[in-house]
Amino acid sequence: MRLTQVAGKIDVDATVKAVAYGRIGLGISYLATPGMALRLWPGRPTTTEADGAMLRMMARHTGGRDIGLGVGALFAQKHGSPVRGWLEAAMLADVTDAIAIAIAFRHLPRAKAVLMLGAALGTAAAGRKLASAVG
Repeated sequence: MRLTQVAGKIDVDATVKAVAYGRIGLGISYLATPGMALRLWPGRPTTTEADGAMLRMMARHTGGRDIGLGVGALFAQKHGSPVRGWLEAAMLADVTDAIAIAIAFRHLPRAKAVLMLGAALGTAAAGRKLASAVG
C-alpha cells in the first residue's frame, strides 16, 4: 500500500480517511444494490428465490460491516481517539473474508475466486501497514 505523502512525509490521517471513505462507499453500494454486488462475488447463480434472498441479506450484512468499520475509524480520528483498533478490526474482517474464500475455493468459478481472494488479502495487508503507521 502506498500511503498518501505530503512534502515527502506520509500523511497517515489522509490515508486513514481515504480508506474509511472507501469502505463506507463499498458498504453503501452493497446495501443499496446487493444484486449488483453479488455478481462480483465468486459463486453461482441462485436457483430459488429463498437462496437469492439469503445472498442479498449476506451482501447487505457485509455492507453494514464495512460502513461500521469506516465510520468508526472516521469518528475515532475526528475525536482524537485511537484509530488503530478500527483499522485492525477491518484487517481481521478482510482476513476472515480471505479464509472463507480459500475454504470454498475449489467450488467457485476460478477467475472470480482468484480476484476476490487477491482483493481480500490485499486489503488485509494494506490495513496491517496502515495500522502500523498509525502506531
